[in-house]
Amino acid sequence: MIEDSPVVRVGGPGSHPVHLLFSEPTRPFDDEPTLDILVRASGQRVSVETLVRTWDGDGLDAFLSALAEDFRGWDGARAWRSLERGLTISAEHHSGGYVHLTWGIHDRPPSEEWHFETTTVHAAGEEMRNLAAEVRTFLTSTVE
Repeated sequence: MIEDSPVVRVGGPGSHPVHLLFSEPTRPFDDEPTLDILVRASGQRVSVETLVRTWDGDGLDAFLSALAEDFRGWDGARAWRSLERGLTISAEHHSGGYVHLTWGIHDRPPSEEWHFETTTVHAAGEEMRNLAAEVRTFLTSTVE
């Protein structure tokens, strides 16, 4: 990881917690909005990482903000994916005011040989707003 690089950590307590780390945002092509992000999942029994390619973050911060604004809940699952599907998110609102985010990390095309998923639980409203703001700050603080 690049020293002083912006990061976002997602994950929490549990018997075998898995933590997601988003780091090293870079723009591989100066003349276009492509943004690459290193995504790592680590826990007691897992350690995977992949480079996720996005088009200016693919609206990840807006997706999380919309979930926070709908803190009273919604039916079914809402989905988000990155440009090349290296990262996917499925969001479900559960009783008690909690949002379950299922994060999918996928091997890069064209091989797509592996896939990993983990679910994190967040309090609807303020906790989701904080996550969206942290992601927004991360996406706009690109390291060249």
